[in-house]
Amino acid sequence: MKKTYGKLTLSLCLVISLVSCQQTKKYDYNYETTETQTSRQMEFESDDEFLTYIQQAHFNYMWEGAEETSGLACERIHIDGDYPENDANVITTGGSGFGIAGLIAGIERGFISREEGVERLHKIVDYLAKADRFHGVWPHWMMGPTGKVKPFGTKDNGGDLVESAFLMQGLLCARQYFAEGNESEQALAAQIDKLWKEMEWSWFLNGKDVLYWHWSPDYAWEMNFPLEGYNECLIAYILAASSPTYPIPASAYHNGWARGGEIKSDKTAYGLPLILKFNGAEAYGGPLFWAHYSYIGLDPRGLHDAYADYWTLNKNHTMINYAYCIQNPNGFKGYADNCWGLTASYSINGYSAHMPFQNDHGVITPTAALSSYPYAPEESSKALKHFYFDLGDNIWGKYGFYDAFSIEHNWYPQRYLAIDQCTIAPMIENYRTGLLWKLFMSCPEIQEGLERLGFTVDK
Repeated sequence: MKKTYGKLTLSLCLVISLVSCQQTKKYDYNYETTETQTSRQMEFESDDEFLTYIQQAHFNYMWEGAEETSGLACERIHIDGDYPENDANVITTGGSGFGIAGLIAGIERGFISREEGVERLHKIVDYLAKADRFHGVWPHWMMGPTGKVKPFGTKDNGGDLVESAFLMQGLLCARQYFAEGNESEQALAAQIDKLWKEMEWSWFLNGKDVLYWHWSPDYAWEMNFPLEGYNECLIAYILAASSPTYPIPASAYHNGWARGGEIKSDKTAYGLPLILKFNGAEAYGGPLFWAHYSYIGLDPRGLHDAYADYWTLNKNHTMINYAYCIQNPNGFKGYADNCWGLTASYSINGYSAHMPFQNDHGVITPTAALSSYPYAPEESSKALKHFYFDLGDNIWGKYGFYDAFSIEHNWYPQRYLAIDQCTIAPMIENYRTGLLWKLFMSCPEIQEGLERLGFTVDK
């Protein structure tokens, strides 16, 4: 038996000249739905109400779904209760950084009170101060109940600079949000500042002119993974150059990350310049999380350096991914202008960094389109409506959209990953108000670090 719900009137928000200026257009949408969908709200007065609802659902991964002892983000939440690696209590540092940014958005939106947010963040920061660190840098994974490192791999049992950069990006947003608050809030900001100043970024140069991703107390530098661009790691260089205690020289950015200028690309895809060489994906760009993780706080609007205009870079990256899904060269079921987005997520065979042509298995990951709202609001909005109203029976659950799905393979796992789930609320907030961008860019150290590396920002 089918039931028709009322009309949903949504306005379309357009980004014009990199300024969040809204032009309202009204559209009516009628959706056929089944009785099983009644557990999720099906009527909204406006696009603002709808987006707020979507943000709150995904915010709850970090709020209601947080690991009990730490208050941080569980690496994964499986609604089916099946954890093949027995890792239900494992927390992720990077995903937690995105989740902390989401907490700030949640406070601002009234999902929780300011007092509740401060209490949770005190719990988080107290935990992080006592947890395993290696030269001030946290591991990729920790056991939630103990704060002890959970090896990401045999030799990856020490400091993870990139995941810790994602964590500190979120923490600095929180520091700025509470810096002028009451006594408890100022104490929280001071605790975050202490953790920030204890991170030994220069140690991770390994005596060379490039940052390294990992260091282990048992295996030292044997992981041997220099951070050379372009991928998701830009924020590590921004923070390292901005450190008030352990800064790196600008030469490490230019010679290491930018490969002495070789990071620049002259290639185009679907008529759009790629601008930079995406590591291992130079023809069509990498998975879309590369346009999200470093930009939870780092504002790409009007941001330039010697190598790129970062707004154009991310917008083009998004639109190439979108155009590829419309072209759908493999003929996968479901791909369309309202069903797109390839990024790293669960896949039909384990975990995979989905991207155009090179690694496409017919799997769509909702965070790819939803976390791209700042870059492609019309395209993201169309995908959101399709995911929610048309596919929601199969892909919507307690903490919003499940991690990934495939219509081609009739594959709809009821499972979540923090690194995908926790970027949605803050990136939609950046689209709506620029909140996290404003907070992170208000850090005086970040402004100094950007200037040190030769960045400029259009006013």
